[in-house]
Amino acid sequence: MIIKRLLFGIFVLTHLSVFCQISFGDSKKINEDWKFILQDDIGLQSNLVDDSKWEIIDIPHDWSIKQQLSPTLASATGYLPGGIAWYRKTISIPLDRKGEKVYLYFEGVYNRSEVFVNGKSLGKRPNGYISFAYDATPYIKYGENNSIAVRVDHSKSADSRWYTGSGIYRNVWLVYSNPVHIAQWGVYAYPEVEKHSGTLNIEVELANDSGNKASITVVNELIDNAGETVARSSDKIQIASNESGNISTKLKVENPKLWSIDTPNLYQLKTIVWKEGKIVDQTNTQTGFRKLTFDANKGFALNNQWMKVKGVCLHHDAGVLGSAVPREVWKTRLQTLKEIGVNAIRTSHNPQAPAFYELCDELGLLVLNEAYDEWEFSKRKWLEGWNQGTPGYEGSYDIFADWAEKDLEDMVRRDRNHMSVFAWSIGNEVDYPNDPYSHPVLDGGGDTGFSQAVYGGYKKDAPDAMRLGGIAKRLVGAVKKFDKSRPVSAGLAGVAMSNETEYPDALDISGYNYTESKYHSDHKKYPNRVIYGSENRHDMEAWLAVKDNNHIFGQFLWTGIDYLGESGRWYFKRVLFWLSRFLRSYKTKRIFPSVSLVR
Repeated sequence: MIIKRLLFGIFVLTHLSVFCQISFGDSKKINEDWKFILQDDIGLQSNLVDDSKWEIIDIPHDWSIKQQLSPTLASATGYLPGGIAWYRKTISIPLDRKGEKVYLYFEGVYNRSEVFVNGKSLGKRPNGYISFAYDATPYIKYGENNSIAVRVDHSKSADSRWYTGSGIYRNVWLVYSNPVHIAQWGVYAYPEVEKHSGTLNIEVELANDSGNKASITVVNELIDNAGETVARSSDKIQIASNESGNISTKLKVENPKLWSIDTPNLYQLKTIVWKEGKIVDQTNTQTGFRKLTFDANKGFALNNQWMKVKGVCLHHDAGVLGSAVPREVWKTRLQTLKEIGVNAIRTSHNPQAPAFYELCDELGLLVLNEAYDEWEFSKRKWLEGWNQGTPGYEGSYDIFADWAEKDLEDMVRRDRNHMSVFAWSIGNEVDYPNDPYSHPVLDGGGDTGFSQAVYGGYKKDAPDAMRLGGIAKRLVGAVKKFDKSRPVSAGLAGVAMSNETEYPDALDISGYNYTESKYHSDHKKYPNRVIYGSENRHDMEAWLAVKDNNHIFGQFLWTGIDYLGESGRWYFKRVLFWLSRFLRSYKTKRIFPSVSLVR
């Protein structure tokens, strides 16, 4: 038994490291010895480029964090620059791999990247937070060296309200696969729990990229943490040439060990693809059993135990480490948060690295997985100081029309197997009054109990807030296309305004940002709405609004750990300002006529 458990431990560790999160093929990290240059020029993707004088770096890599801070840069991003840069790497593809397909998988590149192999473009991905893969097979030279080049365009450096980092700031993988293989993120396992039993629903998407019809057998084995196989299925399917196919199966387990905050029990789902008596693909998926219940009157229950969600919001950077955060740093941070009573994380306001979710699975932390901070229009970005100065309007809005559903679907497909993920969020404060949407309710009056004096009330020339409902419905549909087992949410900033639209009704559960004052009135007016605090202050009043109301299932404090960006005014500028005030008070211009006083 001891030997069996040891072998199973080796199996799990091997498969978690060998099988990258793409979920198919034979994969390995290619993080070491990249070439880097912080400049742009025509032709840097070519095999003929002399990169001998480029800087040698390892991935993950964030170039912004190593640059010079400057008061001329945006406070929104911590006074650090963006720019345009290139990465290059040479890889050898063995001749004996000929006949196999070759993929490149990037966990995250910030942002607006384009990837080349041997000078040929594989594609572009503008969203800096989404993981993506390219089939490089058509341009691979087997038995020779092959060049990878990546252009990263973060020239719109003030495109966020916080620090994003720049570059290939997450892992990169080289993936070999048989032409018949599991599709990218092609294994989907979601549990259903009854009183004394559990059912793991499994869907496997398969790709046949060969020139012939393929007869395939797919075996799924569920293995517990003692290394015992507790359930098994075998399904046959035929897939035509250059087509895809799907199998669905159920694995039933009596008295499963449930995943919870206190006991995060996990299982391993081993999926094996057989063709003509040979294994052509396999992957290992970490999964488990747990039951989620959301109720408009009683709040939230995990495994039928009603509880309060005590969450925090977390950005993806690690302060002076920037956005290339080692797994060990996240583990320490998450363990510390759990030790002080935190039981949930909101990924503000974008998907995080795969390792982050793996750690939350293992440590027992719920995750509200969020996709966007803005939709079709840019929010104001503070260039001189937080909530002061002249705002800028760079952002990701320009890619929303073409990429919104695709990016969201990829986030869901990538993260849907994590036990920790208990809800999806399609946006944060996209309904912030007059930033950019407006509505007549902002003028106040009547029984609205609301006005927005800071930005002058209703602005008829601003985008109409009624647009929010239609966009929300589209995004909710994108989520539910690939996962119906969890609710879809959003963090509402202008609740009184959004209540005049179809936006809240499009959601399964509604997050209220700093709007505890409407917990009672909205519960009475919308009795079927599930409400929680999606972003809240660190004070007793905000907590009591959760603790003393059964229908509010929890809150997420802003924030759990400090982060870069949304900075105040430049420190030295502030010092000069107060010094100038001091000099003025003593009428020193006559003594120091050359002094330039700074406001």
